[in-house]
Amino acid sequence: MAEVDVFTAVANPTRRQLLGLLLDRGERPVQELADHFDMRRPSLSEHLRVLKDAGLVVEHRAGRQRLYSLRPEPLRDVAEWLTPYERFWREKLAGLRDLLDAMGVEEGTDGQQQTAAVTSEQGRASGEQEGKRR
Repeated sequence: MAEVDVFTAVANPTRRQLLGLLLDRGERPVQELADHFDMRRPSLSEHLRVLKDAGLVVEHRAGRQRLYSLRPEPLRDVAEWLTPYERFWREKLAGLRDLLDAMGVEEGTDGQQQTAAVTSEQGRASGEQEGKRR
């Protein structure tokens, strides 16, 4: 069994989706997992093998079925690697929030973001239009 890097294993969207299914639904037989994908079972089995080699899933047999379950501990490596980037984006988003607050951005009744200046300008313009019609 060749060991697969966790980062390599989670780089593929199909494998990430498999991990999500196992997280949400717990231990599952391979056929039930295969039902969620538009691919042949040998292709899905290859994805499961990569996840297994990375230590992200475990397989055991129950009668004639192969059951897979999530083993999330290796994802700690990914989480630790992402920590500085998470901090970076939190700081950037906090800066954006502060900028929007300083600009007077408020949420409109339709859920759209508007600046107070634009809203008051629109109100003034519609009032001028109303005056011209009279």
